[in-house]
Amino acid sequence: MTTVTPTAVIRGIGSCLPPQVLSNEDVKRRGVLDTTDEWIRTRTGIARRRAAEEHTSTGDLAVAAGRAAQESAHARADLLLLATTTPDRRCPATAPEVAYRLGLGAVPAFDLSAVCSGFVYAVTVATALVRTGVCTRPLVIGAETYSRIIDPLDRDTAVIFGDGAGAVLLEAGDRAEPGAIAAVDWGSDGSGSDLIAIAAGGSRRPDTSPRLCREDRYFRMSGRAVYGHAVRRMTDSSLAVLARAGWRPGTVGAFIGHQANKRILDSVADRVGIAPRFRHGNIRDVGNTAAASIPLALADTAARHRVQPGTRTLLTAFGGGLTWGSVALSWPAARPRSSEPEPRDARSTTHPTPEGKAPWNLSTTTS
Repeated sequence: MTTVTPTAVIRGIGSCLPPQVLSNEDVKRRGVLDTTDEWIRTRTGIARRRAAEEHTSTGDLAVAAGRAAQESAHARADLLLLATTTPDRRCPATAPEVAYRLGLGAVPAFDLSAVCSGFVYAVTVATALVRTGVCTRPLVIGAETYSRIIDPLDRDTAVIFGDGAGAVLLEAGDRAEPGAIAAVDWGSDGSGSDLIAIAAGGSRRPDTSPRLCREDRYFRMSGRAVYGHAVRRMTDSSLAVLARAGWRPGTVGAFIGHQANKRILDSVADRVGIAPRFRHGNIRDVGNTAAASIPLALADTAARHRVQPGTRTLLTAFGGGLTWGSVALSWPAARPRSSEPEPRDARSTTHPTPEGKAPWNLSTTTS
């Protein structure tokens, strides 16, 4: 008798966006930047973005998105992966506390750092763990508070990035189901590690170094060089994952690329051969949210019922490291949920119940 290897299937989708909205004019005034709303929209496709309040952390956003994804799936995770560049603390990882606050008990939980490719990397890891039987229901969260690491005086980054979190709950299932992961592709090139980076804060250049300048403490990006790498790497990775899935580009009915820059997204889609009507995203309203970018776009597109379950779908991302990755899947049937940020002091409503189950009735999520 032939044994069919299961794959990971997206059962639930969740999202969390902080309530504070910053328009292009707001960002311009904050940093006294030499720019205009028209320039930002034309160059990036961004009109506004979200910013977390001072008391709201990446972990708070992750808890809300993770809870929403579990409620969407009506299921409880047995492993948690948190993709983020902006953890609550340098040590320890943020994921274990997020798992605790979600009432998941003693499940494995860890952070994954691949910058804007983080969510795709995490889905790739979760899929492998499901296929090998290590877990059956992993929760993958992409969460960021880039407002904490962006220099308000740097026009190259201040106008681009925003805060938010998105999550998916995966489960072992059949490859023919809506939401099934068909193939993955990923890679890295450390020769470009300085193109997207925060110079200070690690063991190479600690925060205490007397030779640090102001710019070393903030996120920096070499825009022109990154543009070229992003288009080439995402295009090559997209074609590779489609080949592994046995899909022709013309059969793809939904495309979500990392929400970095609309010109990058269109360039990649054009090169892969994805028609404009199949391209989905929300960069105009949330900006670049790094590891949260793809799950937030997935949640937004699903909430608007723009894609039929089972539709062949391509996800692709590029980030610092340099890192990149792509996922081929069928569009999930999950009904997405959204939630407001959950403050860390709200543990009284998020700790494990005596039965060890997530307290669904205490959530503030809405469908």
